[in-house]
Amino acid sequence: MDEKHATTMPPMRRGLTPLRFAVATGYLALAAVVYLCFAPSASLVQPSLFNRDQGAVTHKLVPLEAHIMSKCPDARDCLRDLVLPTMQKVHDKVNFTLSYIGTTTEHDDGVECKHGPEECLGNIIELCAQRLYPNPKTYLGFTNCLTQDYTLIPQRSLIEDCALEHAIDFNKLNECATKDNGAFGVGMLRESVQRSAAVCTAYIHPTPELYQLHKSI
Repeated sequence: MDEKHATTMPPMRRGLTPLRFAVATGYLALAAVVYLCFAPSASLVQPSLFNRDQGAVTHKLVPLEAHIMSKCPDARDCLRDLVLPTMQKVHDKVNFTLSYIGTTTEHDDGVECKHGPEECLGNIIELCAQRLYPNPKTYLGFTNCLTQDYTLIPQRSLIEDCALEHAIDFNKLNECATKDNGAFGVGMLRESVQRSAAVCTAYIHPTPELYQLHKSI
């Protein structure tokens, strides 16, 4: 390939010494910099053209959210039967978010969880995993591992086993959950609960018929 370029490249003009060639190249480079810095039309027109071209090829991720409670049996079934199988198929096409359901308390800036304080702690641990390991493959797998034995949440042995299975540092989880005497974790949970309340506009109350339909899917 180098030989082909050597035969087609025009010969260097006489009198253009390496020193003169370097000087000429320097002037061209300086002129290019001056043009790019001071030409107003370039800064106004080119970005719109770039954005249009980029938009044509950029893969836009579709928002996908799940709103759960860590000690809820329905959450266990939802993650195992619906969320994980879906993510295995479309993980590269969606922007996945896992949020939590609860009730914020205004008198103490806290959160009440349907299945008690242990569920709040389980939610915080799962949110810490999501914060420390933002790849859904990691934190969603960890969350599913905990939820499959939801009655044991937040026992240390369960958390350690699931953390080990999904290459999560247990000490980092513990530091996150206890940071600022627990205020950091409660703050994360509060924000997550508020998000769920804001984006969930419809709720389904299961009936025997609906439950049977879910089991048959």
